[in-house]
Amino acid sequence: MSQVADHAHTEHPPHLHHHFHSSAQQAASAKLGMWVFIAQEILFFSGLFMAYIALRYLYPKTFLAAHEHLDVSMGALNTVFLITSSLTMALAVRAAQTSNKKWAEINLLLTIGFALAFCVVKYFEYSHKFHLGIFPGKYYAYTHIPGNPEVFFGLYFVMTGMHALHVVVGIGLLLWIYLKTRTGAFSAAYYSPVENVGLYWHLVDLIWIFLFPLLYLVK
Repeated sequence: MSQVADHAHTEHPPHLHHHFHSSAQQAASAKLGMWVFIAQEILFFSGLFMAYIALRYLYPKTFLAAHEHLDVSMGALNTVFLITSSLTMALAVRAAQTSNKKWAEINLLLTIGFALAFCVVKYFEYSHKFHLGIFPGKYYAYTHIPGNPEVFFGLYFVMTGMHALHVVVGIGLLLWIYLKTRTGAFSAAYYSPVENVGLYWHLVDLIWIFLFPLLYLVK
């Protein structure tokens, strides 16, 4: 009986859900689901990018004047934070793949730290604009920019706000992965959640790489 039980345990490790035949099948299904999710996220942000293209075509001078009121140094700092966080996330995934629990934890904490730093910078950016009366849509009250600057800043707040929401969700996912890593849940035999959260985080970083030049470096 004990040999049968040991065989069953070998065939069905703790991480394997009952509706999968093997760990490889479960990992492949999880990755496919993640790529489908990433595809719909790309479609969602593509709509915002198309709105940007259309509005910039309609209001070229307004966009040039309004973007001067964005802090390029803060945007560049956030770019550094996110690019570096992509590196630490990739290192965390590699550590999980090689059963290196210590370095997986360290790199996940670093990734969370960079993500929080991004949010802090964005908070100061938003609070300064609100202080000036630069609000989205009909609440816009700043009078020192010619044309229709509320169009630009409405789009700015929608695009960066949705991205910031994805960053906050990412922080929650990273915290979950970190706590699971501390319990020893991931190893070379099972690391799909770490890898998939890593894919999500790279998507968040990639979107910002497009947002930064489009909004902060308008020419």
